[in-house]
Amino acid sequence: MGLGIKKGDSVKVIAGKEKGKQGRILAVMPAKSKLTVEKINMIKKHMKPSKQHQQGGIIDKEAPLHISNVMLVCPKCGAATRTGTQVLEGGKKLRVCKKCKEVID
Repeated sequence: MGLGIKKGDSVKVIAGKEKGKQGRILAVMPAKSKLTVEKINMIKKHMKPSKQHQQGGIIDKEAPLHISNVMLVCPKCGAATRTGTQVLEGGKKLRVCKKCKEVID
């Protein structure tokens, strides 16, 4: 399943309550078609005290978004865009911005 986006990419939210915001991808879950974006879709989670969270209490964390609700932001032109692929002679695939035709990675 080719998603066209990877961890560390910059994305723009195009649907939902966070529409218009931009952030960096922290994790991608291709099997569930979801991803988490830094500082987007924040929820409050009640945590019991544990080794990781000594204090416990209520913490803020990012909840997953559906992949269809975000678009990749091209690092060259800065626009939210779809991606295409370009195959090199060695068989390696590269992502290409559909708007400015520049190679993304």
